[in-house]
Amino acid sequence: VGYDQVSVNLKEGEQNGEAWRAIQPQGLVPVLEHDGQQLLQSPAILEWMDETWPEPALLPADAAGRAKVRGWTSIIACDIHPVQNLRILKAVAAEGGTGFDGMKAWAQRWIQSGLESLETLVAAQDRETPFLYAERAGMSEVYLVPQMYNARRWGADLSNCPTLVAADEAARALPAFADAAPEAQPDAEPDA
Repeated sequence: VGYDQVSVNLKEGEQNGEAWRAIQPQGLVPVLEHDGQQLLQSPAILEWMDETWPEPALLPADAAGRAKVRGWTSIIACDIHPVQNLRILKAVAAEGGTGFDGMKAWAQRWIQSGLESLETLVAAQDRETPFLYAERAGMSEVYLVPQMYNARRWGADLSNCPTLVAADEAARALPAFADAAPEAQPDAEPDA
């Protein structure tokens, strides 16, 4: 699928500028524009992509499998990601007066507890696959890989998450995930 990427530098606060707020009033990313329609929020965009381009499918074919994967991805999207994204971490540092060390401790706490819970759920299933749910990467890995990147970036202890670490490594070895890595992006900073 062809696309044109427009980068928004979150560290520099571009998401708070008038131009971006005209596109996304919350000042958040991502936004996907297709045929004049603007789609917001990763879950909605990913579900739309899966429905628009059904092969390869991001979600399992069976209803129970789809529900299970959606539950796992919701742990990342709803429970882990929101409390450790940049705008929340900046608020924690500013309002709590804790600076970078406070941001780091906060991020580690919520990333570790969320990923350890996810590890328990994934490890309890009766299957051995290189990825979280299936023999190929899917929606689970689309959510997992960026979260594991953040976990490593913030120094979270992943020793209790061997299943997640293995699935993350398997996914990052695939060209699509390698091409999507932060350091592979055209606007990547040297320390990305």
